[in-house]
Amino acid sequence: MSQLKLSLRQLQIFVAVVEHGSTSAAADAIALSQSATSAALNELERALGMSLFDRVSKRLLLNHNGRTLLPQALSLLDAAISIERWAADEQLQTGGLRIGASTTIGNYLLPDMLASFRATLPAAVQEHWQAQVMIENTAAISQKLVNFELDVGLIEGYCHESELLVHPWLEDELVVVAAVNNPLLQHNQVVSLDALREAVWLLRESGSGTRENINEALLPHLHHLQRGIEFGDSEAIKRATARGLGISCLSRFVVVDMLADQKLCVVPTPLPKFTRRFYIVLHKQKKITRGLNRLLEFLQQQTDI
Repeated sequence: MSQLKLSLRQLQIFVAVVEHGSTSAAADAIALSQSATSAALNELERALGMSLFDRVSKRLLLNHNGRTLLPQALSLLDAAISIERWAADEQLQTGGLRIGASTTIGNYLLPDMLASFRATLPAAVQEHWQAQVMIENTAAISQKLVNFELDVGLIEGYCHESELLVHPWLEDELVVVAAVNNPLLQHNQVVSLDALREAVWLLRESGSGTRENINEALLPHLHHLQRGIEFGDSEAIKRATARGLGISCLSRFVVVDMLADQKLCVVPTPLPKFTRRFYIVLHKQKKITRGLNRLLEFLQQQTDI
């Protein structure tokens, strides 16, 4: 076997420079001197026999070579991190998982699921089991998976990243809801499509899986939505809807409590029933550790609720 010319440290410094835009900023991020950071980057370029950046004044702009190297470097570094976590985990390699979830799943399903998953672990492991959970919209979770910043993603929208594997998971229902005293709900009559077009809608932000699903479900029938306030969180939309700021379309998982408390009600409409899939997402090059595999098997065993 020939001797390697590259080191993981060089690749780590390369990625840090890409992320921070200069050797000085990268040096601060990885606790190295600027001279050591510049030297490591130069050594990497010499070892590869090519430049990875265009030098413009004091800025380093990633060139074609660098863009080609970046996903490979991220994959290798992620594998090295997985090896370190695997070696540090004394029992079954279950700890330290980085889980990303879009907001509906992260806020309303994942806490109970993680509690149930933890209960399946041996008693000696349960006490010390740890995981990192990041809750953002579908687009942000997908991008972090591409960058190997997460081990697994649970999303409620469509994934458009070619580097990721998408596995269908749970089924969810989207329901149109309004405050119980909303004028649309007079006499328990079916609300017409014209009335829905004229109503003020409270919606998630662009990039949200829920927003993408709502557009797909409603726009073929309503053609446009009169937007009121856009929120980055379904909980805020639910509360604003209950206060009469508008109507909305949300996951039944999100509104089940306010439906039970009669603060919200499902709006009777001529629209068809809207269902969608949640998805489990992984990077195609992700190395599946025993701990991650155990979590994936547990998630796949969950039935539609």
